[in-house]
Amino acid sequence: MKKVAVILGGCGVYDGSEIHEAVLTLQAIERYGASWHCFAPNIEQAEVINHLTGEVMHEKRNVLVESARIARGHISDVAELSAQEYDAIALPGGFGMAKNVTNFAVKGADCQLNDDVAAACQDFAATGKPAGYICISPHIIPMIYQHGVEGTIGNDEDTAAGYTALGGQHVDCPVEDYVLDQKNNVLSTPAYMLANNVTEAATGIDRLIKKLVELA
Repeated sequence: MKKVAVILGGCGVYDGSEIHEAVLTLQAIERYGASWHCFAPNIEQAEVINHLTGEVMHEKRNVLVESARIARGHISDVAELSAQEYDAIALPGGFGMAKNVTNFAVKGADCQLNDDVAAACQDFAATGKPAGYICISPHIIPMIYQHGVEGTIGNDEDTAAGYTALGGQHVDCPVEDYVLDQKNNVLSTPAYMLANNVTEAATGIDRLIKKLVELA
């Protein structure tokens, strides 16, 4: 059975991993005959958001501990992730990917990527194993792959400009589709960058994961 590593960035769209996207990713991995294990950086969240009011909460939470809520405990510190043990990698979206895993939400093209996540993603890239980036997570792609790598974050001009400024080549993509950079074996899909509901998000994620497992 093929094994897919899934990197999470917390729990909740505004300060962690987008829960719908994460669950849809895990479900699709299973549906296409592979198994999954989750990973997350063992760091403090950049901020905690009240998802009822949208207000910042004055408390601290740990990204790995929060991500474990989605993974039902089937999760490890991303520092332990080795590409040798997995056939592919997937990164669902959510603002946690642009606040905790990187600081793209604040710094834009001047953002930095968490060292342990960078090492894991670069490990998969170096071995040529397929990687799938979902929603806002594709902004990480140009930080891992060579200049001009193709990817999508939908069709939002500002975010696409950020992708380009990081060194990638942005490709506009509808919610139900994905972009495959064949040279680098990396896939991306817009999901909730464009989706208006769970069903729309699921369509593109399902297609991406199906291809990801096929390539693994």
